[in-house]
Amino acid sequence: MQIARVALDVPLHRFFDYLVPENELLTAADLGLRVRVPFGQRSRIGIIVDLPQTSDFPAAQLKSIEAVLRDLPALPADWFRLSEFCAAYYQVPLGDVMLSTLPAGLRRIDPPTARARRRAPKTPLPHEPPELTAEQQAVLATMAADGPGFHAYLLHGVTGSGKTEVYLRLVERALATGRQVLLLVPEINLTPQLEARVAARFPAAGLVSLHSELTEAARTRNWRAALDGSARIVLGTRLAVFTPLPDLGLIVVDEEHDASFKQQDGMRYSARDVAVFRARERGVPIVLGSATPSLESWANATDSRTPARYTLLTLRERAVENARLPAVQRIDTRLEKLQDGLSGALLLAMEKRLARGEQSLVFLNRRGYAPVLTCTNCGWISHCHRCAANLVLHLADGRLRCHHCGFESCVPKACPTCGNQDIQPFGRGTQRLEAVLGERFPQARILRVDRDSAKSRKQWEVLVEQIHGGEADILVGTQMLAKGHDFPKLTLVGALGADAALFAADWRAPERLFAQLMQVAGRAGRAELPGEVLIQTQFPDHPLYAALVRHDYPAFANEQLREREQAGFPPYAYQAMLRAEAPQIADSLAFLATARAWPQAGAHSDVMLYDPVPMRLARRANFERAQLLVESPSRRALQLFLGEWRELLEAIKAPSKLRWHLEVDPLEF
Repeated sequence: MQIARVALDVPLHRFFDYLVPENELLTAADLGLRVRVPFGQRSRIGIIVDLPQTSDFPAAQLKSIEAVLRDLPALPADWFRLSEFCAAYYQVPLGDVMLSTLPAGLRRIDPPTARARRRAPKTPLPHEPPELTAEQQAVLATMAADGPGFHAYLLHGVTGSGKTEVYLRLVERALATGRQVLLLVPEINLTPQLEARVAARFPAAGLVSLHSELTEAARTRNWRAALDGSARIVLGTRLAVFTPLPDLGLIVVDEEHDASFKQQDGMRYSARDVAVFRARERGVPIVLGSATPSLESWANATDSRTPARYTLLTLRERAVENARLPAVQRIDTRLEKLQDGLSGALLLAMEKRLARGEQSLVFLNRRGYAPVLTCTNCGWISHCHRCAANLVLHLADGRLRCHHCGFESCVPKACPTCGNQDIQPFGRGTQRLEAVLGERFPQARILRVDRDSAKSRKQWEVLVEQIHGGEADILVGTQMLAKGHDFPKLTLVGALGADAALFAADWRAPERLFAQLMQVAGRAGRAELPGEVLIQTQFPDHPLYAALVRHDYPAFANEQLREREQAGFPPYAYQAMLRAEAPQIADSLAFLATARAWPQAGAHSDVMLYDPVPMRLARRANFERAQLLVESPSRRALQLFLGEWRELLEAIKAPSKLRWHLEVDPLEF
C-alpha cells in the first residue's frame, strides 16, 4: 500500500493523503505530477508533493487517487521552491499557489478537446541589429565582466535610450549558451511590439507568449512548450513569472516600476519581487529596466549605507542619432484662461504640428465623457448605488458606468429627483476631450486610445497600426499610451489634469504621477524630429514639475526617499494590510478590532498595529470595507508575526457574508 500526499486548491494550509492505485508505482521522479482525486462531492486536480511512508490517518479512512496524469513532465523542484516561498511570504495556502499558477486547462477535470487550427504564424521581417551606442556597450560589458550566477541589475535608461536592445543582446548571449529566457512586461498591450522585435531577431528560438487574452488551449500549449524546453524564450505578463523553465538562464522585467506587476486579488504577489527571488534561487542574472524605477528598486541600487542589492546601470542618452529628450514646459493655468480645459499655448502648438504633418498626443488619465452627471436645479449627482463613487458618463454609447463595480445604466433624459431636463456633465474625460478637439480642429483626424476604444489586444493592434501608418493627427489617450511605444511622427505631448495627484491622500501618488508624466513625455521626439511637452498646472513651482523639466529622475527619487525615511514609510519600513468587507461597516470594523486585540500581539514589540479605519472607497459592490495596517522596521519580524497572526484570523468567528484578506507589501491605500 503506497500513500501520496497531494496539494489541492482549497483555502486550507495543509496537504491531503490518498492511496495510490495498485496498478501504479510512484517514485521520487513522480513528485510534481498532476493527479485526479475525489474531494468532497466531486473530483479535483491536485499535485503530488510527497510520498510518505505513513499517514496521520488510518488507511481505511483514505480515499484512492482516481488517475495519475502523465500527459506532461513532472513539475521541477525549483518550481516547488518558488511556490513554497510565495505561500510563506504572502501568507496563502501552498496548494492555492501551486494550482492557481497553472493554466486553467491543466486544472480542469475534463478539459475541452482542442480542435486543430495551429493557423500559420506570421513570418517576421528580418531585423538587422542596430549599432550599439557607447553607453549600451558599457552596460553590456559590465554585465559580461560579472560572469555567470545571480546578479540583479537595475537598468535606468531614459525613454528612447535603447533598453530593449540591451535586453535583446542579453537574450542572444543566453541562447548561445543553451539557456532559456523569461521576459516579463506589465501589460498585454506591451507584448505585440516586443514580441515582434524578439521574433524578428530570434526566429528559430521557439518564442511563446503567456497572457490572459490567449485561448485556454493556446495558453496550455505555450506553457507546455516552456516546461518541456522546446520554447527557449517566454514573453508574458505577471503570471508568467511562475512558468516552469528547466534551462532558465536570464530574467528581464521591463517597466519594472509598473503597478500592474502587483496582483490585486487572490494571492496578492508582486511579479517583480517574485522574479528577483526566482533569479537568486536559480543562480541566474535578472535585469529590471525602467526610465522611472520604483523607489524600492532605486534604494536597493543607490543606498550607500548598506551593501547594494542591485547594480545600477545607466543609459542617459537616446539611442537614435540626433534624437534628444523633449523640452518640457509648464503652463500656469492660474494665469491663462482655458478653452474647454485646453490652454491657448497647447492649442497653438497643436496647430503647428498639424501644419507640419506631425502628430500630437493629449494625455488625460480619465476615460469616459465626464466623471459625473449633475442636475443644475436640485444638485442631484449620478452616484453609484452600489459604491461610494460616482457613475461616469460615457456619452458615446449613452451609458452611465461605475469604474469600480461595473454597474451601468442608461443616461436619464431628466433629473431622477426633480424632473429637470437640464442635466449637465461635470468635468471631462477622454471622450469629451475628443469631441472638443474635433470641433476645434475639424480637419484633423482624431484617435482616442483608452480602455473603451481598445478592449482587446486585437483592437489595440489596429489602433497602433493606424498611428504608425499616419492615419491620425491628434491622439487622445490615457496611460495606455504612456509607456513602451515608439511613434516616430509624434512630436508634441500635452498633459492635462495632473495636479490632483500632487496632494492625494496616498503617499505613493507623487511617485506614480512622476513616472506617468515622464513616461508619457518620453513618447515625444523619439526619432529625428524634436519633441515638446506642455504640462498644464496650477502649481508650476512644485518640485515634482521642476525635476520633470530637467528630466532629473535621480533628484526626484532621492528627495522622495528622504521624505519617506523621515516618515517611516517603505522602503524604510515593511507593511501588511488586513482588509475586511461585509454588508455592514460595523461587522468589518468589528472583525478588524478583534484581530487587533490579539493578546499575543504584545510579544511582537517591533510590530505596530494601527487602528481599523474605513477604506477610502468605503463601499464597493454593496460591501462596506475597512482596513488595518501592520508595520515593522524589520521584514523578518513582520513575517514571524504574520505567520502566527494568520492562524488567529482563520479562527475568528465572523458573519457568513464577511470576507477578508491579508496583503503583504500593499501598494494601494
